[in-house]
Formats: sequence, C-alpha cells, structure tokens
Amino acid sequence: MKKISILLFATLLFVACKTNNRAEPAKIVDGEHAGWVYDATIYEVNVRQYTPEGTFSAFEAHIPRLKELGVDILWFMPIQTIGEVERKGSLGSYYSIQNYTQVNEEFGTFEDFKSVVEKAHASGLKVILDWVANHTSRDAVWLQNDAWYVTDSLGNVVAPYDWSDVAKLNYENSTMRNAMLQDMLWWVREADIDGFRCDVAGEVPTDFWERVADSIKTIKSDIFMLAEAEKPELNDKAFDAFYAWDFHHKMNSVAQGKENVDSLRASLNRINDNFPPRAIPMYFTSNHDENSWSGTEFERMGDATYAFAALTYVLPGMPLIYNGQEIGFNRRLAFFEKDSIDWTAPNELSADKKHNLTSFYKSLNALRKSNPALFTQEKGGEMVEIVNNHPDKVWSFKRVKGENEVHCIFNFSDEEVVVEFKNEVSGKEFKEFMEGEPSFGMKSTALIPWGYMVFYN
Repeated sequence: MKKISILLFATLLFVACKTNNRAEPAKIVDGEHAGWVYDATIYEVNVRQYTPEGTFSAFEAHIPRLKELGVDILWFMPIQTIGEVERKGSLGSYYSIQNYTQVNEEFGTFEDFKSVVEKAHASGLKVILDWVANHTSRDAVWLQNDAWYVTDSLGNVVAPYDWSDVAKLNYENSTMRNAMLQDMLWWVREADIDGFRCDVAGEVPTDFWERVADSIKTIKSDIFMLAEAEKPELNDKAFDAFYAWDFHHKMNSVAQGKENVDSLRASLNRINDNFPPRAIPMYFTSNHDENSWSGTEFERMGDATYAFAALTYVLPGMPLIYNGQEIGFNRRLAFFEKDSIDWTAPNELSADKKHNLTSFYKSLNALRKSNPALFTQEKGGEMVEIVNNHPDKVWSFKRVKGENEVHCIFNFSDEEVVVEFKNEVSGKEFKEFMEGEPSFGMKSTALIPWGYMVFYN
C-alpha cells in the first residue's frame, strides 16, 4: 500500500495538476492479486432478507440491476444448513452451520445457487461465499468426531465467546483440517465460486489459511480471499483483503463528534505501518453485523453518512455496499427471523433531493472504475495529503497515478468551514463529482457541515 504523507498541523496546501479523463475502465497489468480485484466493489447479499421469498431464484432477478449499479463481487452470507440445537430465534444464525456441503433449503437447492453463480458470471460479476471455519453448530454432522472439537475438562464441546449456538473446532487435529479444506475445495469445484469471505479469520491458525489459498489456486488461480479480521500476518500470503474495522469505528466516532479528523489519519497510518503492502483494506459504512447490532449507517453517522460513503471509494482500498444501502433502506434487519428489505424505501441522498442513493452509488462505482488513481494497492495512485488551514476539520488529499489525479476535500465536522489553499485546487481540466461539470481552479471554498468535493479528470 502506498504510504500517506500526513501533515497534521500545517496551514497551507499544495496541489497539482493535470490528468486524463477516462470514459472506459482502464486496462491493468499483472500484480499481487487477480486482475479483476483492483477496481472492484463488493456487494453483500443477505439471501433470507433480500426478497419476500428469500430464495436464490428470487435474488437472481436482481443481478441485472446490480450489474447496472456497477458492483463487481457478490458476497453471499453463509448458505448452508443451520443447526437446530440451541438455535437462536426461529430461523437461527447463518453462522451456525450444520453441514458445510448442504444448502439450506430455506434458500432453495444447490442447483438454484449454481444458477445464480452462472448468471452472475455471464454478467461479468464474481461470487464469493462466506465461510465459517472457526466453529460449527452444536448438532453438526462433524460432531461424531469428538477430537475435531475443543472440549472442556468434562469433555463438553466449548462455545467461543458467548455464542451459545455453536461449537469451536480444534485446529490441532489434522484430520479436521483436511476435511475443512476439502469442503472448501468442493464449493470451488462444484459451484465455480471465485473465493471466500472468511468469518472470524483471526481465530483460525494462519498456516491453515495459507494452505487453503495455495490449494484453491491449483483449481482456480484468480481467487479472492477476504478476512473478517485485522491481523496483518493473514495478509502476508493467504488473504487479499481484510476488514478495516478500526477505521470504521473511527468514522463512527468522528460522525458522532467524539473524535476529529486526526483519528482517521492515525488509523490509516496504522494500516500502512502494520500491514504488508499487498493487503487491501475493505472500507464500509455498514454490513450485516453493523446493521443488525449497532444500527444503520443513518443511526450511527447521521448527516455524515454520505461523506463517509464517498470516502470509502477514494481511499486506497476496496469499498463495500451492504444490500439495501443503494436505496437508502433505513432499518435494522432482524438477524434470526424473516425480515425482508423494503425495496421501495425512500431513495433520497439529501434534504434537497438533488440525487438519489442509487445514482450516488452508481456514480461512485463509475468514478472508481474510470480513474486508475483510485484503483487499489499497487495498481492505484499514491495518496498524498493536501495541506489546508483547518486540518482538525477538513481532510484533503489527492490520489495520483501517472497523469491521472483525483482531488478530495472532506469537511468532517458539523460546522460550515471556509478552507483556504496556498495553490489552486483542481483546475480547468478537472470535473466535479457527481455531475461531471467542468471545474475551475480555486484557492478557497466553503464547505457545508459534512460536505465534500471530489475532482477528477
């Protein structure tokens, strides 16, 4: 990852210059990850809540819409059978898996899922499956093998944390490890999926994940692996991307007035200092955990929601959309019960109704794909902070890749700010997101509370 020049207390700003405006996605060359990863956006699918039917077949009808939205990777929450012993709620948790190679009939059949994968691939989308390697349900088919589980002094299987509906697996047992690997390979072979999002990946030994990645690549070389963890060693070899949890929490804190922009800078510096250069941070304003347990992005971030959503697209990393965010669905989804997304939710971006959320996310996806400076990791542009006279409130920076530049100015405060620059920002060859109107150089500008400006060329 490119290092970021963080200038916390400076009062001047320097900017540059001149770039190319690209209408089509730029060609990328070989790198550390599969070629399709570098300009990709992840879209999380909660099948149970996605449609009134809650089935693969019903979801399949949405693929053309998602293609038009501009997302690239469909991440499906676990789709396997759910345990019944100590089940939470009437339908149970996706993450309490009874059988790794059996599809939950609530969603349909294995053939139905394969049809979704085939249609996604035909539309140019990739599919990754949520994988729970740390534990199974308490009535899983594997429980006939006592040595495969962690047990207490009385021989009872142990539940990790307070997750009473699951049983923790024993990674000191090589037979269990082999079985887990074979089940993961089965999904790649039989369903032709493109990788995995791995639940609580930091609780599973790193050497297991490295073996998984090496083995899957013998079947499908361009897989994508996402770790639900912030554990740098996981990204040395095994995983392409990781959850930027710390940065997410700092966004919430800044939106709530508990911290200022310096906490965002510091969090990003920690990523740069601790993770290997190949590690891709996944940035998000919501996901299934945040939505159900901590609240919607509107609850947590309020008027800052849209500025932070835009920020996830311009930082060096990969953005995530949780299903429903693209239409402004503003309610916590029940986790253990049927609770459908209302796709007729108010699709508004702001009080003046200048844009709707679908247009907003569609434009962000197009912006990312059309500007190589915004690609992730070694394919993307260096991020350099633009110094301004309100660094405690305004985060301004540019991403530079060759002749392509994107300039970003964010007011992360609940006050209007007049920010001054030493040199002109943007310029006559730049355009402003999201209208695409020609930009003009400026030495100062007024930003409304939580306002932002992004310029590209």
